[in-house]
Amino acid sequence: MASVEKVPMLEEGYRKLGEDLQRLKEERPQIVDAIEEARAHGDLSENAEYHAAKERQGQIEATIAHIEDQLSRAQIIDPKTLSGDRVMFGATVTLLDEDDKPIRYQIVGQVEADAKAGRISYNSPLGKALIGRKLDDDVEVTVPSGDKYYQIAKIEFI
Repeated sequence: MASVEKVPMLEEGYRKLGEDLQRLKEERPQIVDAIEEARAHGDLSENAEYHAAKERQGQIEATIAHIEDQLSRAQIIDPKTLSGDRVMFGATVTLLDEDDKPIRYQIVGQVEADAKAGRISYNSPLGKALIGRKLDDDVEVTVPSGDKYYQIAKIEFI
């Protein structure tokens, strides 16, 4: 029997997904109404409003199914309950770049990732390079702009 792969996320990400799901479910009746209205306009083969509404309905249903799948497999992790000397999911890591400039990232799930807000996915190139590393480790990561080098200056669970 195949095991179900858990989707790690913070409580905030789980809550955001739930809100997105609720919003999409509330949009369903509006799309049905738009389809009915467009259908009333006659010939469906040349009815752009009808085709746009049907396409939107398909997008909404696919997104709802995806979110429901993620929520059902969610493994909620509270970083405050974690500790250790290695980088893991939920850790906040302060890195020193090649110019000794500090950069701070929290390792989060894909749903919560926002590099500009200092949150990177555990699946991102940098996230993968950091997981399992210790304080003072040197980290090399290849990104589209080239190779980057960092040193881990601090690991926190906040």
